Amino acid sequence: MDILSILGIVLGFSVIIGGNFIEGGSIHSLLNSSAAMIVIGGTLAAAILQTPLQSLKRSLFMFRWIFQPPYSPFKEGITKLVRWANAARKDGLLGLEHISETEKDLFARKGLQLLVDGREPEALRRILESDLILDEQRDFDAVKFYESMGGYSPTIGIIGAVMGLIHVMNNLADPALLGPGIAVAFVATIYGVALANLFFLPVANKLRMCVNERSQYRELIIEGIIAIADGESPRSIELKLNGYLH
Repeated sequence: MDILSILGIVLGFSVIIGGNFIEGGSIHSLLNSSAAMIVIGGTLAAAILQTPLQSLKRSLFMFRWIFQPPYSPFKEGITKLVRWANAARKDGLLGLEHISETEKDLFARKGLQLLVDGREPEALRRILESDLILDEQRDFDAVKFYESMGGYSPTIGIIGAVMGLIHVMNNLADPALLGPGIAVAFVATIYGVALANLFFLPVANKLRMCVNERSQYRELIIEGIIAIADGESPRSIELKLNGYLH
C-alpha cells in the first residue's frame, strides 16, 4: 500500500476544507450537488469521448497502481540474470530452456525463449525493445485519460459557475438571494480546479512514474539477456546491471 498517495489525497482536500473553516465558512458552503454533477459528469464525458475503449479499460485497471504500485524487483532481477548467465556458461544456452518454462515474468520468459532459439543479439534487442515500446505506449495512452480530465475539469467548472450566475441573474429582483446565489455558483469553479490539481493531474503523474519504472526494469532484463547472448561473464553482467539499482 502506497501511504504517500493516501496522505497526499487526504492532505490536499483537508487544507481546502480547513481553509474554508478558518475563513468562517462551513462544510455546507462547499457542498452543492448540481455543481458536482456538472463538473464530475462533464469531465468524465469529455474524457471518455476522446479515449478509445481499450485505453479506457487499461486506465481503469491502472488506477489501483496509485495505492498499490506494481513491484519492479531490480535487485532480484539482477540476481536472476546472473544465475541465468551461470547456467548458460555451464550448460550452454539450451540449459536455459527449463528455466524459461518456469519463469513467471512473461517479458523475461519471451527473452529467454528467443535466447534459447539462438537469435542473434541484435535481433533479440530489436524484438524485446519493440515489445517494451509498444507496452509503454499503451500504458501512456491510458494515463492520458487522467491527464485529459485534469485539463477539462477547470473549464467544466467555469461552465458550471456561469450557469449558476445565469440563475442568479434571474433573481436580480430579490437582492437577498444574490449573495448566496453567487457563492454557490463559484463552488463549481472550486470543484473543477481542486479536482484537476489535487487529484486528476497528480494521479496521471504518479501513473507515469509507475510506467517509467516498469520500463526501466524491462530495460534491465533486455541488457542482461543481450549480455548473456554475447557470452559475457556473470560477474561482468552483474557490475553492468548494478547501475539500474536506485
